[in-house]
Amino acid sequence: MTRAERFQGLLVAGAALLGLGLGTATEIGHLGEHVVLPALLVMLTAVFTQIDLGHVNEVRQARSMVAASLVLNYLFTPALAWGLGAGLLGDQPDLRIGLLLLLVTPCTDWYLVFTAMARGHTGIAVALLPVNLILQVLLLPVYVLLLGGDAAAVEPAALVGAVLIVLVIPLTLGCGLRWGAERSRGRRWREEHLDIWASRLQIPLLCLAVLAMFAWQAETITQSGAELLLLLPPLAIWFVLLPLLATGVALALRLPGGQRVTLTMVTVARNSPLALGIAVGAFPDRPLIALALVIGPLIELPVLAVLAQIVRQRSDR
Repeated sequence: MTRAERFQGLLVAGAALLGLGLGTATEIGHLGEHVVLPALLVMLTAVFTQIDLGHVNEVRQARSMVAASLVLNYLFTPALAWGLGAGLLGDQPDLRIGLLLLLVTPCTDWYLVFTAMARGHTGIAVALLPVNLILQVLLLPVYVLLLGGDAAAVEPAALVGAVLIVLVIPLTLGCGLRWGAERSRGRRWREEHLDIWASRLQIPLLCLAVLAMFAWQAETITQSGAELLLLLPPLAIWFVLLPLLATGVALALRLPGGQRVTLTMVTVARNSPLALGIAVGAFPDRPLIALALVIGPLIELPVLAVLAQIVRQRSDR
């Protein structure tokens, strides 16, 4: 785990505060509108450059764990996200959509770091990554349109278009860069150069996108700060309930220690950068949706770091 990854939560928080300060004290905040989406697209391209679709076959090694992961991530969590939004954010439609986008997108990047920290089965974790990515591309528009209700006031074509732009273009570019580098320079060069540089770019680009978002929407944030705090109760419920549920399912299935850890981490961790890109593309005139997705990792990353230590200790018993 690199130093930047270890302090990612603090770096994102610092970028948010710096962006808020620039947007409040200067006249350049409006330029952030032109930075957010390009930064996210480049960041997602870097993420997808590191994805090896060849690992998908490894899911056969843990069919029970994979089946449990798919049920938890694509049946239970969408229902829970809808319930939390309807029950706790009923009069805040933008926050409801932001919460929904955050909670229905399983993580496809940093959960690998925390899985390794917790001594989980990283091979299966890597194999699940492209599976989760493909399912998100297919199901995210369905979840928003079916579960968002009146709050999701967006044309289906616009939502699908945003998904295509934010997911398909970076995925195509990332896979193309990976294939081209391996074909021209070899697998070892790709691992030692392209993968490393792609990994190093992720956090700076995420921080740049967050800084630009907060600078661009500084006025909205200062006027709606109290509303953003309403996200804390549903997120608190999520980060308490999901680890307990995943652990209970793993124990009921009698999964080995490494698979129990992997199931817990892949169930709890969310893909906020990807969801942020969707929010910016599909809901450009509703900034609270995107801002809700920036709040997510500020809470999630410290929770995952603590959870990794707890799960690691339990798996060693």
